[in-house]
Amino acid sequence: MAGTLRTRRRRIPRVRDHDWSPPQRAVAIAALTIVMGSLFLTTYTLALGDPVPHRIDAALVGDPAQHPRSLKAVEQVAGGSLSFRPYESVTAARHAIDLQRVYAALDLTSARPTLYVASAAGASVARLLERISATDPAVRVVDTHPLSASDLNGVDIFYLMLIASIVGFLTVFQVRANAGGLGLHHWTAWVVGFALAAALALTLVVGPVLDRFHVPVAETWGILALHVLAVTSFASVMSVLIGRWAILPVWLFFVVLGNSSSGGAVSPPLLPAPFAFISQWLPSGATVTSLRDAIYFPGYQHARPILVLAAWAATLFAAMLAVSHRRRTSPGLT
Repeated sequence: MAGTLRTRRRRIPRVRDHDWSPPQRAVAIAALTIVMGSLFLTTYTLALGDPVPHRIDAALVGDPAQHPRSLKAVEQVAGGSLSFRPYESVTAARHAIDLQRVYAALDLTSARPTLYVASAAGASVARLLERISATDPAVRVVDTHPLSASDLNGVDIFYLMLIASIVGFLTVFQVRANAGGLGLHHWTAWVVGFALAAALALTLVVGPVLDRFHVPVAETWGILALHVLAVTSFASVMSVLIGRWAILPVWLFFVVLGNSSSGGAVSPPLLPAPFAFISQWLPSGATVTSLRDAIYFPGYQHARPILVLAAWAATLFAAMLAVSHRRRTSPGLT
């Protein structure tokens, strides 16, 4: 075992020090690109290709014995994934939806059973549950937090996060390639300034310019600035550590893993278990949740996703400074 490890360690410097010819470099880059694309396709297909409900938290008001047929129909539509919690009143159940503690609420106290959903909290979950109208027309469906008329699929927030990620790391690599020579102080100022400027531009485009939905400018700007800061800081750290190959870990972390598990295209209850678990603990998922709260649930913003995002941004920014000081270089020096 020890001999095998020593052999592997000797091979790594050989690969690193090998004098690669242009054709060899072209083949290696093409191979890595194919691998990265295949991983991208795999994660998106597994996570988003066939959404299946696993556990959907829901509120239940009233006695299940009053409308057993309707209750059974709702459970069948959800594939048996509904996890009901009893609530004393419709008001309390709807407040739980406002707080996003549950994705739906079934009221059995009225003459006609009513299923409350919130498409803004999870469009894919709401669409799944709304099928009850065809299975049991006796159940009335009410959307307490509908999506904007211009974003009926609920993916604009996902696109906003995705674009912020791509703009963040691509700009880092382009600045390094075309404006190299920035010392650490200048690079640090540039990273902060770029995060603020890019976040403001994207906020204004999706809000006042395109008018896709009502956007609280200051709050959205702050969330996106933290996300772009996290992306640019991570790309900067990788640039110092592994140079020209920095795009590989950045692509894996933010595109392959982060975007597929973000909960933006498919709600967390419909994601496979590993993706659902990490969804809210990565920058991409925290950004999607924070933006959704700010835009569709004003007054009910949760602290956790913002704290998670802020922790990533602060940690990665500090790591950029620490790694640069330790190596006595700058991400802006190639």
